[in-house]
Amino acid sequence: MTTRIPGIHHVTAISGPAQANVAFYTGPLKQRLVKKTVNFDDPGTYHLYYADPKGSPGTVLTFFPFADAGPGQAGPGMASAYAYAVPAAGFDALIADLKAVALEVSAPSLRFGERVVTVKDPDDAPVELIESATATDMHGFHSVTLWEREPDKTARILTDVFGYEAVGSEKLNGVERLRLKAPGAERGNIIDIIRTDAVVRGRPGKGTIHHVAFRARTQDEQHGWQEALARVGHRTTDVIDRQYFNAIYFREPGGVLFEIATDPPGFAVDEPEATMGSKLMLPPQYEPIRERIEQVLPKLTVAS
Repeated sequence: MTTRIPGIHHVTAISGPAQANVAFYTGPLKQRLVKKTVNFDDPGTYHLYYADPKGSPGTVLTFFPFADAGPGQAGPGMASAYAYAVPAAGFDALIADLKAVALEVSAPSLRFGERVVTVKDPDDAPVELIESATATDMHGFHSVTLWEREPDKTARILTDVFGYEAVGSEKLNGVERLRLKAPGAERGNIIDIIRTDAVVRGRPGKGTIHHVAFRARTQDEQHGWQEALARVGHRTTDVIDRQYFNAIYFREPGGVLFEIATDPPGFAVDEPEATMGSKLMLPPQYEPIRERIEQVLPKLTVAS
Protein backbone atom coordinates (compact mmCIF):
# COMPACT_ATOMS: atom_id res chain seq x y z
CA MET A 1 0.00 0.00 0.00
CA THR A 2 1.02 3.63 -0.31
CA THR A 3 2.29 5.25 2.87
CA ARG A 4 0.62 8.58 2.18
CA ILE A 5 -2.93 9.80 1.69
CA PRO A 6 -2.99 11.85 -1.55
CA GLY A 7 -5.73 14.21 -0.36
CA ILE A 8 -9.46 14.60 0.13
CA HIS A 9 -11.88 12.30 -1.67
CA HIS A 10 -15.08 14.14 -0.72
CA VAL A 11 -16.80 16.22 1.94
CA THR A 12 -20.34 15.46 3.12
CA ALA A 13 -22.54 18.13 4.66
CA ILE A 14 -26.11 18.61 5.88
CA SER A 15 -28.49 21.02 4.21
CA GLY A 16 -32.06 22.19 4.36
CA PRO A 17 -34.48 21.85 1.40
CA ALA A 18 -32.89 20.13 -1.60
CA GLN A 19 -34.00 22.55 -4.32
CA ALA A 20 -32.34 25.58 -2.74
CA ASN A 21 -29.15 23.54 -2.36
CA VAL A 22 -29.20 22.44 -6.01
CA ALA A 23 -29.92 25.96 -7.25
CA PHE A 24 -26.95 27.39 -5.37
CA TYR A 25 -24.29 24.79 -6.14
CA THR A 26 -25.20 24.27 -9.81
CA GLY A 27 -25.94 27.98 -10.29
CA PRO A 28 -23.60 30.60 -8.77
CA LEU A 29 -21.06 27.98 -7.63
CA LYS A 30 -21.00 26.35 -11.10
CA GLN A 31 -20.63 22.77 -9.89
CA ARG A 32 -22.06 19.78 -11.74
CA LEU A 33 -24.67 17.60 -10.07
CA VAL A 34 -23.03 14.26 -10.88
CA LYS A 35 -25.24 11.97 -8.83
CA LYS A 36 -28.81 12.13 -7.58
CA THR A 37 -29.42 9.22 -5.25
CA VAL A 38 -30.77 8.56 -1.74
CA ASN A 39 -29.45 8.22 1.78
CA PHE A 40 -28.57 4.55 2.35
CA ASP A 41 -30.24 4.67 5.77
CA ASP A 42 -33.21 6.84 4.79
CA PRO A 43 -34.38 6.33 1.18
CA GLY A 44 -36.94 9.10 1.61
CA THR A 45 -34.05 11.61 1.70
CA TYR A 46 -31.82 12.58 -1.20
CA HIS A 47 -28.07 12.20 -1.26
CA LEU A 48 -26.75 14.78 -3.74
CA TYR A 49 -23.22 14.81 -5.18
CA TYR A 50 -21.55 17.83 -6.82
CA ALA A 51 -18.17 17.68 -8.54
CA ASP A 52 -16.26 18.40 -11.72
CA PRO A 53 -17.76 17.00 -14.95
CA LYS A 54 -16.19 13.58 -14.35
CA GLY A 55 -16.90 13.30 -10.63
CA SER A 56 -13.18 13.20 -9.85
CA PRO A 57 -11.93 12.56 -6.31
CA GLY A 58 -10.89 15.83 -4.72
CA THR A 59 -13.83 17.70 -6.27
CA VAL A 60 -16.80 15.91 -4.68
CA LEU A 61 -19.11 17.73 -2.26
CA THR A 62 -22.16 15.77 -1.09
CA PHE A 63 -25.26 16.71 0.87
CA PHE A 64 -27.96 15.06 2.90
CA PRO A 65 -30.84 17.55 2.46
CA PHE A 66 -33.33 17.44 5.31
CA ALA A 67 -36.21 19.83 4.69
CA ASP A 68 -37.00 20.17 8.40
CA ALA A 69 -33.43 20.25 9.72
CA GLY A 70 -32.68 22.88 12.34
CA PRO A 71 -29.71 25.21 11.97
CA GLY A 72 -26.35 23.82 13.02
CA GLN A 73 -23.31 25.54 14.46
CA ALA A 74 -19.69 24.61 13.79
CA GLY A 75 -17.53 24.24 16.87
CA PRO A 76 -14.63 22.27 18.35
CA GLY A 77 -14.63 18.64 17.27
CA MET A 78 -16.15 19.43 13.88
CA ALA A 79 -14.98 20.24 10.38
CA SER A 80 -15.91 23.89 10.05
CA ALA A 81 -15.37 24.86 6.38
CA TYR A 82 -14.44 23.60 2.93
CA ALA A 83 -12.64 25.74 0.38
CA TYR A 84 -12.56 25.62 -3.41
CA ALA A 85 -9.37 26.50 -5.30
CA VAL A 86 -10.19 29.20 -7.86
CA PRO A 87 -7.79 29.98 -10.74
CA ALA A 88 -6.11 33.33 -10.18
CA ALA A 89 -7.19 34.54 -13.62
CA GLY A 90 -10.88 34.06 -12.74
CA PHE A 91 -10.92 34.98 -9.05
CA ASP A 92 -12.09 38.59 -9.38
CA ALA A 93 -14.59 37.68 -12.10
CA LEU A 94 -16.15 35.00 -9.89
CA ILE A 95 -16.56 37.47 -7.03
CA ALA A 96 -18.23 39.91 -9.42
CA ASP A 97 -20.55 37.16 -10.68
CA LEU A 98 -21.56 36.22 -7.14
CA LYS A 99 -22.30 39.82 -6.24
CA ALA A 100 -24.28 40.24 -9.45
CA VAL A 101 -26.80 37.65 -8.23
CA ALA A 102 -27.11 39.45 -4.88
CA LEU A 103 -24.92 37.10 -2.86
CA GLU A 104 -22.95 38.64 -0.03
CA VAL A 105 -19.23 38.03 -0.40
CA SER A 106 -16.79 38.80 2.40
CA ALA A 107 -13.97 41.25 1.84
CA PRO A 108 -10.84 39.43 0.63
CA SER A 109 -8.29 38.50 3.28
CA LEU A 110 -4.93 36.78 3.09
CA ARG A 111 -4.38 33.22 4.31
CA PHE A 112 -0.86 31.90 3.92
CA GLY A 113 -0.32 34.49 1.21
CA GLU A 114 -3.41 33.60 -0.84
CA ARG A 115 -6.55 35.70 -1.18
CA VAL A 116 -9.67 34.13 0.32
CA VAL A 117 -13.31 35.21 0.38
CA THR A 118 -16.36 33.55 1.94
CA VAL A 119 -19.87 33.29 0.58
CA LYS A 120 -22.75 31.71 2.49
CA ASP A 121 -24.88 28.97 0.95
CA PRO A 122 -28.69 28.88 1.49
CA ASP A 123 -28.20 27.22 4.90
CA ASP A 124 -25.63 29.79 6.05
CA ALA A 125 -22.71 27.40 5.60
CA PRO A 126 -19.44 29.20 4.83
CA VAL A 127 -18.11 28.34 1.36
CA GLU A 128 -14.53 29.55 1.07
CA LEU A 129 -13.03 30.50 -2.27
CA ILE A 130 -9.23 30.69 -2.37
CA GLU A 131 -7.21 32.22 -5.19
CA SER A 132 -4.83 29.57 -6.49
CA ALA A 133 -1.88 29.86 -8.86
CA THR A 134 -2.14 26.18 -9.77
CA ALA A 135 -5.90 25.56 -10.10
CA THR A 136 -7.10 24.99 -13.67
CA ASP A 137 -10.83 25.15 -12.93
CA MET A 138 -13.01 25.98 -9.94
CA HIS A 139 -14.25 22.48 -9.18
CA GLY A 140 -11.41 21.19 -7.04
CA PHE A 141 -11.06 21.55 -3.30
CA HIS A 142 -8.28 23.70 -1.97
CA SER A 143 -8.61 22.63 1.67
CA VAL A 144 -10.83 21.63 4.56
CA THR A 145 -10.67 23.28 7.99
CA LEU A 146 -10.96 21.24 11.19
CA TRP A 147 -11.81 23.01 14.47
CA GLU A 148 -10.06 21.34 17.38
CA ARG A 149 -9.54 21.91 21.10
CA GLU A 150 -6.19 20.09 21.00
CA PRO A 151 -4.81 20.41 17.45
CA ASP A 152 -1.64 18.43 18.18
CA LYS A 153 -3.50 15.14 18.63
CA THR A 154 -5.29 15.49 15.32
CA ALA A 155 -2.13 16.70 13.58
CA ARG A 156 -0.29 13.57 14.69
CA ILE A 157 -2.82 11.31 12.96
CA LEU A 158 -2.47 13.33 9.77
CA THR A 159 1.34 13.46 9.85
CA ASP A 160 2.41 10.22 11.53
CA VAL A 161 -0.20 7.97 9.89
CA PHE A 162 -1.50 9.70 6.75
CA GLY A 163 1.82 11.24 5.71
CA TYR A 164 0.83 14.92 5.70
CA GLU A 165 3.51 17.52 6.40
CA ALA A 166 3.17 20.64 8.55
CA VAL A 167 3.92 23.58 6.26
CA GLY A 168 3.10 26.65 8.37
CA SER A 169 1.00 28.35 11.01
CA GLU A 170 -0.75 31.71 11.40
CA LYS A 171 -2.67 33.55 14.07
CA LEU A 172 -5.34 36.08 13.12
CA ASN A 173 -8.05 37.64 15.30
CA GLY A 174 -7.40 35.14 18.07
CA VAL A 175 -7.64 32.08 15.81
CA GLU A 176 -4.56 29.88 15.47
CA ARG A 177 -4.34 28.03 12.16
CA LEU A 178 -1.98 25.14 11.43
CA ARG A 179 -1.59 24.06 7.80
CA LEU A 180 -0.87 20.45 6.83
CA LYS A 181 -0.29 19.35 3.26
CA ALA A 182 -0.13 15.98 1.57
CA PRO A 183 2.94 15.75 -0.69
CA GLY A 184 2.19 16.00 -4.39
CA ALA A 185 -0.18 18.13 -6.39
CA GLU A 186 -3.51 16.34 -6.03
CA ARG A 187 -6.65 18.40 -5.56
CA GLY A 188 -7.72 18.95 -1.98
CA ASN A 189 -4.34 18.06 -0.47
CA ILE A 190 -4.48 20.66 2.32
CA ILE A 191 -5.98 20.34 5.80
CA ASP A 192 -6.06 23.37 8.10
CA ILE A 193 -6.57 22.92 11.85
CA ILE A 194 -7.81 25.89 13.86
CA ARG A 195 -7.99 26.54 17.58
CA THR A 196 -9.51 29.45 19.46
CA ASP A 197 -10.08 30.33 23.10
CA ALA A 198 -13.59 31.53 22.26
CA VAL A 199 -16.29 29.47 23.98
CA VAL A 200 -18.37 27.90 21.21
CA ARG A 201 -20.46 24.75 21.39
CA GLY A 202 -20.83 22.91 18.10
CA ARG A 203 -24.23 21.62 17.07
CA PRO A 204 -24.96 19.36 14.07
CA GLY A 205 -27.66 20.60 11.74
CA LYS A 206 -28.15 22.23 8.38
CA GLY A 207 -25.17 24.28 7.33
CA THR A 208 -22.64 21.96 9.01
CA ILE A 209 -20.23 19.32 7.76
CA HIS A 210 -21.04 15.70 8.57
CA HIS A 211 -17.69 14.11 7.70
CA VAL A 212 -14.49 14.44 5.71
CA ALA A 213 -13.40 11.61 3.41
CA PHE A 214 -9.79 10.96 2.42
CA ARG A 215 -8.67 9.08 -0.67
CA ALA A 216 -7.53 5.50 -1.07
CA ARG A 217 -6.60 4.88 -4.70
CA THR A 218 -7.46 1.17 -4.52
CA GLN A 219 -9.22 -1.34 -2.31
CA ASP A 220 -5.85 -2.75 -1.26
CA GLU A 221 -4.78 0.71 -0.11
CA GLN A 222 -7.94 1.03 1.95
CA HIS A 223 -7.25 -2.28 3.68
CA GLY A 224 -3.75 -1.03 4.37
CA TRP A 225 -5.12 2.11 6.03
CA GLN A 226 -7.34 -0.04 8.23
CA GLU A 227 -4.26 -1.92 9.41
CA ALA A 228 -2.18 1.23 9.87
CA LEU A 229 -4.89 2.90 11.95
CA ALA A 230 -5.43 -0.22 14.06
CA ARG A 231 -1.72 -0.26 14.92
CA VAL A 232 -2.04 3.19 16.52
CA GLY A 233 -5.29 2.39 18.34
CA HIS A 234 -7.88 3.71 15.87
CA ARG A 235 -10.11 0.89 14.75
CA THR A 236 -12.30 1.62 11.76
CA THR A 237 -15.63 0.26 10.67
CA ASP A 238 -15.70 -2.69 8.32
CA VAL A 239 -15.59 -1.82 4.63
CA ILE A 240 -19.00 -0.48 3.57
CA ASP A 241 -20.14 -0.54 -0.06
CA ARG A 242 -21.38 2.96 -0.94
CA GLN A 243 -22.03 2.01 -4.59
CA TYR A 244 -19.63 4.62 -6.04
CA PHE A 245 -16.79 3.88 -3.62
CA ASN A 246 -16.08 1.67 -0.63
CA ALA A 247 -15.82 3.41 2.73
CA ILE A 248 -14.38 2.95 6.19
CA TYR A 249 -14.99 5.37 9.07
CA PHE A 250 -13.43 6.37 12.38
CA ARG A 251 -13.39 9.37 14.68
CA GLU A 252 -10.08 11.18 15.00
CA PRO A 253 -8.92 12.20 18.52
CA GLY A 254 -10.75 15.53 18.45
CA GLY A 255 -14.07 14.00 17.42
CA VAL A 256 -14.32 14.75 13.69
CA LEU A 257 -15.72 11.84 11.70
CA PHE A 258 -13.13 10.74 9.13
CA GLU A 259 -13.80 8.44 6.20
CA ILE A 260 -11.36 6.81 3.81
CA ALA A 261 -13.03 6.20 0.45
CA THR A 262 -11.75 4.32 -2.59
CA ASP A 263 -11.40 6.06 -5.95
CA PRO A 264 -13.11 3.18 -7.82
CA PRO A 265 -15.60 2.34 -9.08
CA GLY A 266 -16.57 6.00 -9.56
CA PHE A 267 -19.79 7.76 -10.51
CA ALA A 268 -20.13 6.40 -14.05
CA VAL A 269 -20.61 2.87 -12.76
CA ASP A 270 -24.41 3.00 -13.11
CA GLU A 271 -25.06 5.69 -15.75
CA PRO A 272 -23.13 7.26 -18.65
CA GLU A 273 -20.75 10.06 -17.72
CA ALA A 274 -22.48 12.40 -20.17
CA THR A 275 -25.81 12.16 -18.36
CA MET A 276 -24.68 11.67 -14.75
CA GLY A 277 -26.98 13.39 -12.30
CA SER A 278 -29.97 13.62 -14.60
CA LYS A 279 -31.82 10.56 -13.28
CA LEU A 280 -32.52 9.29 -9.77
CA MET A 281 -30.14 6.38 -9.21
CA LEU A 282 -30.99 3.97 -6.40
CA PRO A 283 -28.99 1.40 -4.47
CA PRO A 284 -30.12 -2.06 -5.67
CA GLN A 285 -31.99 -2.82 -2.45
CA TYR A 286 -34.32 0.12 -3.07
CA GLU A 287 -35.16 -0.52 -6.74
CA PRO A 288 -38.24 -2.60 -5.81
CA ILE A 289 -39.75 0.48 -4.12
CA ARG A 290 -38.61 3.07 -6.69
CA GLU A 291 -42.14 4.27 -7.41
CA ARG A 292 -42.82 4.90 -3.72
CA ILE A 293 -39.50 6.73 -3.28
CA GLU A 294 -40.08 8.94 -6.32
CA GLN A 295 -43.47 9.94 -4.95
CA VAL A 296 -41.87 11.11 -1.70
CA LEU A 297 -38.85 12.97 -3.05
CA PRO A 298 -39.36 16.52 -4.35
CA LYS A 299 -38.65 17.24 -8.01
CA LEU A 300 -35.37 19.09 -8.54
CA THR A 301 -34.39 21.64 -11.17
CA VAL A 302 -30.71 22.07 -12.03
CA ALA A 303 -29.45 25.51 -13.03
CA SER A 304 -28.74 25.71 -16.75
